[in-house]
Amino acid sequence: MALVAGIDSSTQSCKVVVCDAETGALVRSGSAPHPEGTEVHPDAWWEALQAAIAAAGGLDDVAAVAVGGQQHGMVCLDEAGEVVRPALLWNDTRSARAALDLIDELGGPQAWVDAVGLVPVASFTVTKLRWLRDHEPDSARRTAAVCLPHDWLTWKLAGGTSLDTLVTDRGDASGTGYWSPLTEDYRRDLLELGLGHDVVLPRVLGPAESGLSLPSGAPLGAGTGDNAAAALGLGAVSGDVVVSIGTSGVACAVADQPVGDVTGAVAGFADATGRYLPLVATLNAARVLDAAARMLGVTHAELSDLALAAPAGAGGMALVPYLEGERTPNKPEATGAIHGLRLETSTPAYLARAAVEGMICGLADAVDAVRALGTPIERIILVGGAARSAAVREIASAVLGLPVTVPEPGEYVARGAARQAAWVLTGAAEPPAWPLEGVVETRVDPTPQVRERYAAVREMTAPRPEPA
Repeated sequence: MALVAGIDSSTQSCKVVVCDAETGALVRSGSAPHPEGTEVHPDAWWEALQAAIAAAGGLDDVAAVAVGGQQHGMVCLDEAGEVVRPALLWNDTRSARAALDLIDELGGPQAWVDAVGLVPVASFTVTKLRWLRDHEPDSARRTAAVCLPHDWLTWKLAGGTSLDTLVTDRGDASGTGYWSPLTEDYRRDLLELGLGHDVVLPRVLGPAESGLSLPSGAPLGAGTGDNAAAALGLGAVSGDVVVSIGTSGVACAVADQPVGDVTGAVAGFADATGRYLPLVATLNAARVLDAAARMLGVTHAELSDLALAAPAGAGGMALVPYLEGERTPNKPEATGAIHGLRLETSTPAYLARAAVEGMICGLADAVDAVRALGTPIERIILVGGAARSAAVREIASAVLGLPVTVPEPGEYVARGAARQAAWVLTGAAEPPAWPLEGVVETRVDPTPQVRERYAAVREMTAPRPEPA
């Protein structure tokens, strides 16, 4: 039995899974935490990866490895390959002003959509490079290469020597703001618009191509971004929409043609198979439930029970979940809000229901944005830690107005990376078929009034106060 390993270096932790290359069956796994914050030195990811590999029983017996990682993070290297400064992560919003400047300088949103299939927001790497140029010019001048978190880890696994050996894939490259899924090439003019000068960029590999290897000789796949890896791990195909509720909220669809959205709501990413992955991401997802549980002093299981004890619509109470600003819609300085609070709804159950509904309504808007670009939606696949909540599953079906398919809990980003590693071994036109286990479907009556109430109040938020 040939074994392959997949790595998920996410915002919160590093996970490693070792799978049967033919069937995808999980053989063993390990994990290790990452530090909190929106600015992290990549060395912390490397240390966590080593701990996770050890916990998974090592990689000595695996035939191939691939890395899935959090998208957009800015990793700057100097001429010697040393990290210039801690990486700015996708959820660091300090580059919001830089995004607006870049949009104006290229000629507006349509110019960006025509160039790279997206409109810059603070999440994307190009905006972080502009922030670096404007706020830390010495660091910008020292930067000789720019890569993404998964690129850096792949490079480190291979020994991390010459900058010229850096590699990436089209899925993660398409989230930088300077690689175009339309032309399948870098837009170095946009890189220079951001950073101020040209640098070494990772070579973009094909879906089943290997450009590096472990010291043992086992090939390293190109890897990909976390959302593309999750879609690959879930076996998503054209017509599927994956709704992921983790640190971020994501709605992405596998599409056969590239798309562009001048409003900026939908990013026209590529995927890890040679297709496309129109995607909407929100900053506020599972942590909305964390906050509600903390306010109520309950566990997540108790929060779920409370939410299901209240009626749909929470008696008119609506929670706008912009607790950390928001990426989609682009409101980096917004705050959360509760509307419609009355004496009779001032109970834990109503607040719990409003929190779950508010989070799901934000994701439902994301699904609608993908659908509006002509991408067919035939199936909703719900994943992420919050998908384990009965309240989330039922309310998602009610708010989205569709049956919701939930596979058994699993590390689907790591599984997708492992599936890519298995694909490298076969070199076939398509990845190996890895069936999902434990799939269940939740179907409840639609509750359109919930979204109508949310739509009436979602713009009524206050700006974040200035620090004292």
